[in-house]
Amino acid sequence: MSDFVYDPPPGAPRVIHADHEVLVVEKPSGLLSVPGRGEDRADCLIARLREAFPTVLLVHRLDLDTSGVMVFGLTPHAQRHLSKQFEERRTKKVYVARLHGRLEPRTGRVDLPLIVDWPNRPRQKVDLDEGRPAQTDWRVVRADDAETRVRLMPVTGRSHQLRVHMAETGHAILGDPLYATGEARDHPRLMLHAESLRFAHPDGGVQQGFTSPAPF
Repeated sequence: MSDFVYDPPPGAPRVIHADHEVLVVEKPSGLLSVPGRGEDRADCLIARLREAFPTVLLVHRLDLDTSGVMVFGLTPHAQRHLSKQFEERRTKKVYVARLHGRLEPRTGRVDLPLIVDWPNRPRQKVDLDEGRPAQTDWRVVRADDAETRVRLMPVTGRSHQLRVHMAETGHAILGDPLYATGEARDHPRLMLHAESLRFAHPDGGVQQGFTSPAPF
């Protein structure tokens, strides 16, 4: 990753929903969720949002290369409330991905514990002894011998979980610069998109769901 040049896409993020407590937006691929190390990585989603929403507060993250739905708090109460839902796995997240090759069967679960691969950070790896529990459910949308379109439902929320789990099935996410190899890696972007997110609204607890169509 030493030769990586951060070149985020321009423009204001698309706002899906905003009220007195909650901000839901669509993160583009190639934009950091929060600032990275160094002045050249200061441009990020939350910094851009702060221009229009000065009180915006981080709740969760999406990888640099992943696009899709993200929720932010606009008050400390909302941030605490939403963060607790993520910690207690009460949010419902659905991702769309394009995988290399044909994934079978049509539904299943990957249950492999993950740990940071320290010599190769930011990569993660499976470690059956020391890894933290991680589960991902999948449902195939359509497939042929070349690729599979799949919906991924993470049960846990480990770093790079979906990317590592799919690579471990032998069907890496297309365009993944860390876990795909050969022709599977040769795509213009990581083919992973956070399609929908459901959570209880911090003011009253009513369940709300928001979606963002996959751009691929």
